[in-house]
Amino acid sequence: MALRDRERNKHEQIIEAAVKVFAKKGFYNAKVSEIAREANVADGTIYLYFKNKDDILISLFEERMETLIRRMQEELAKVDDPLEKIRVFVATHLLRLREDKYLAEVLQIELRQSSKFMRRYVPVKFLQYLDLIGEIIEEGKAKGCIQKDIMPAIAKRAIFGALDEMSLYWVLAKKPKYTLEQCIKQMSDLFIEGLKAKNCRTDSPGNPEASLDRLAP
Repeated sequence: MALRDRERNKHEQIIEAAVKVFAKKGFYNAKVSEIAREANVADGTIYLYFKNKDDILISLFEERMETLIRRMQEELAKVDDPLEKIRVFVATHLLRLREDKYLAEVLQIELRQSSKFMRRYVPVKFLQYLDLIGEIIEEGKAKGCIQKDIMPAIAKRAIFGALDEMSLYWVLAKKPKYTLEQCIKQMSDLFIEGLKAKNCRTDSPGNPEASLDRLAP
């Protein structure tokens, strides 16, 4: 294996270990030595790749967001109808909670515990993710499916805010009162009905099962 590949694998190994340790211990309580132990590397090895614990958290966020952005782009590219894209976006965003519970807990809870992240870090990847929603709104307006007076800058933050709140609930709730599928349907319907132009002709089936089937592995 080439040196560059080994370094990339070691980097990913540390990131995966950090996800587990942050989720189990909490960001504040987690120690770099615990991350090293989980990654099966020496403590000093961590500092070859990251400056400190905050740097690990920021790198974790950037890399996982980049992965989510790529996946979201792939799923959205399979759909032509802007309103159906809203449903696909909601489904893709929420279903990740079930795919990796440790990562969901870190992104929803522990990320907020880093003052460096919250105050100083410019969340480039997060803004790119928001822009995906904005692009759907713009496309829908151009096709006459979404109301002309909807402002993408406001709509994308409102949609993400609602999804973020539901994600936080899902992570914190020991026994959620409803399934992710129910959340996807309810939230998609709310967003679509709020955005849809009165005379819109859409190919959207209005059926969350169609989006879920498309996203199934």
